[in-house]
Amino acid sequence: MSVILGFVEQESGLPEETSLEMLTLARDLAADDGAVEVAVFGEEGDAVADELGDHGVEAVHHVTDDRLARYAPEAWGESLAKLASELDPDAVVAPGSDRGHEVLSHAAAALDLPMAANCTDVETGDEYEVTRQRWGGSLVEHARLDADTKLLTAAAHEHPIEEAQAAVDPAVDVFSPSLDDSHFRVQVDRLEESDVEGVPLGEARVVVGGGRGVGGPEDYDKLEELADLLGGTVGASRAAVNEGWRPHDDQIGLTGAKISPDIYIACGISGAVQHMVGCKGADTILAINTDPEAAIMQKCEYGIVGDLHEVVPALNEEIREAQ
Repeated sequence: MSVILGFVEQESGLPEETSLEMLTLARDLAADDGAVEVAVFGEEGDAVADELGDHGVEAVHHVTDDRLARYAPEAWGESLAKLASELDPDAVVAPGSDRGHEVLSHAAAALDLPMAANCTDVETGDEYEVTRQRWGGSLVEHARLDADTKLLTAAAHEHPIEEAQAAVDPAVDVFSPSLDDSHFRVQVDRLEESDVEGVPLGEARVVVGGGRGVGGPEDYDKLEELADLLGGTVGASRAAVNEGWRPHDDQIGLTGAKISPDIYIACGISGAVQHMVGCKGADTILAINTDPEAAIMQKCEYGIVGDLHEVVPALNEEIREAQ
């Protein structure tokens, strides 16, 4: 029986969304005659078992070592490599997150195996034929991945989160790898809570984005109001961040956050390729722009040609009345 090993990120015993996306791909790779097993790290790693069972995971390997409680990329990658060597899976799959890419890269180096990142589609066989994103999604590559164990990451927000047809009760075991102090040369020292209030940009179901067309930092008030009315949060283009109007944490795009809300309302944003890389995961894009020829007007589902300083207050008023 073939085995697909997944790397699952978790926070307080709950799997991250990108990890659940990865499991959809992992089940496809396992097909009908295979099994999906996962590796989890952290003190509450075994707590994810119940939810992962709904996603077809048959075994949870809780990787434990007192030093692994805090993120250490090389140590985590080495641990994943040792687990893969023991299980001999057909493939090791990680989420297309910063941590997923980093951990699997270290595992690939430890195993001396090739790795394909940001895969959107995979055809199995002796070789895997993969379709993957390059250059932040602006280039699509078709390639062959040939190795006894294939290593790949699932492109973020390109795979739906779907539960398995039948839930299972995963077996949970402890895996304690032998690690050297050299594996912990880089490690997270501490975590500090952000002082930013509201829904995190990457988790928001509604995002209101503002670009250079907003005009200045004081003009984001109406966008903040719109986001509050819809239970969402505010983002920004790189141009607005470069102007100092919004913090970098608000930036959407190739060098910022990748978002996948139900709706993205882009106000005064031209729609450069780098920005669209960050918002293409949105289910629906509503663009407000004075220029009907702006790039984003060609890529959105709905477009309003008009001055955002008139359109957004009107939207706010209508929403307040409707509520």
